[in-house]
This record gives sequence, C-alpha cells and structure tokens, in this order.
Amino acid sequence: MVDRTAPITPGERLWLDRLMMPLPRGATILDLGCGGGEPIGRYLIDHGFQIVGIDHRAPLIDLACTRFPRQRWLLGDMHTIALDEQFAAVLAWQSLHLLSAADQATMAQRAAVWLKPGGRLLFSVLPVDQGDLDGFRPGSRFRDDLSAADYSSALTAQGLIEMAHVETDRACNSAGVWLVRKP
Repeated sequence: MVDRTAPITPGERLWLDRLMMPLPRGATILDLGCGGGEPIGRYLIDHGFQIVGIDHRAPLIDLACTRFPRQRWLLGDMHTIALDEQFAAVLAWQSLHLLSAADQATMAQRAAVWLKPGGRLLFSVLPVDQGDLDGFRPGSRFRDDLSAADYSSALTAQGLIEMAHVETDRACNSAGVWLVRKP
C-alpha cells in the first residue's frame, strides 16, 4: 500500500488554487485516484469543498474513510465506475498513468459527462522518464501514456476548453498539467 503523505508542493498548490478559485464554497469535487485522501483531499476539504474520492485500492479507501468520514470515498476503477451525478470539478492528479493509453483517452469523455456546465477538470501526468512507480514493469500497461497532443485532442473532441497547459511543470516534479473547463 502506498499513501502519499508528503505535503503538497508549492507548484501543486498553485494548480489546485486555480481549480478551486471560481468554485462556490461547499461545491463537490470528484477526485480520481484519491488514495488515502492525503495530501490533496485534505487541502480541498480544508478549503471548504466536499470530496467524492475514487480509488481501486481498498486499504487506501479505508484509510480515507477513517481520516475524513464526512466525505464520500468509493472503491472502484475510475475508467469503469458508474456515477450518475455531476460535479463542480474533476481532479485526476498523477493517477491517469495507471490506465492504458486507450482508457486514458476515454477519461476525457467520462470527465465531460461528470462535469457540470462551467465545471473544471485538472489533471497531471508523470514525466515520461519517471519509472519508479509502485508496480511498474516494462511491457505492462503502466506508463503507456498519451502524448500531450493526444490528450489535447481527446479533450477538444469532448467540447472541453483548455484553459492552461504546461507540458513539463518543474514546480510539479516535471509533470504535465492541464486545466480544462466545460462550457
């Protein structure tokens, strides 16, 4: 079980603040790959937001439930879970790399469905040369990432508008970051 408990970096804080800025206090954010709710979930909760977190690892969902019992934590796979609701924002922070390239592309469609009109999507992808992931194996589906152009095309195909994109954000451990809005 891996649980990220290191503090949010200043670069991550800037992106999360941009995500939250236009949202009404108390709005619900869908966190895909939420882990144990630390540190990202805590940061959003501390800023007055409700969280619906999804993770495929039961021990981490149990940990999130223990840490933040007033939030909703769901055990499931982000690319197959059925949710019949919309959210003010969807967040996938360094979790898409756990999906195949085809599944990563369909996440743009799923996010568009889950977002309320005017809602925002924030996601990051690990740098290509970062191969020290728990469970990483050459030839596995891990790190079968889309290119930046492929991500942008998948978002545009769903009618989502790219507000900001940094292909290599050094303030976020050189991750690629996108902030997108649903019209």
